Amino acid sequence: MTAAPSHPSGVAPGAAAPRWFVYLLRCADGTLYAGSTRDVEARVRAHNEGRGARYTSGRRPVSVAYAEACGTMSDALTREHQLKRLTRAQKEALIATTPPT
Repeated sequence: MTAAPSHPSGVAPGAAAPRWFVYLLRCADGTLYAGSTRDVEARVRAHNEGRGARYTSGRRPVSVAYAEACGTMSDALTREHQLKRLTRAQKEALIATTPPT
């Protein structure tokens, strides 16, 4: 699995879209939230409208800090689990290696 391009959806315009993504959101209180989805932009909208995870509903607005393309739902869920097990410092280091959007 490789890091996705710096486009907010995780896919550069004109590129073939992978089926699943894993992402890290930066919440308004500075915390990080990991999730997976088929459409990062739509999922971020849902989080910001209060229709996302309970964790993010009280920490809005949220923004994408990191997105990574995954091939299948299983790949995305496995990678999401890996991201959730990282320390905050490790997540921040991962985010820092991603080009700005």
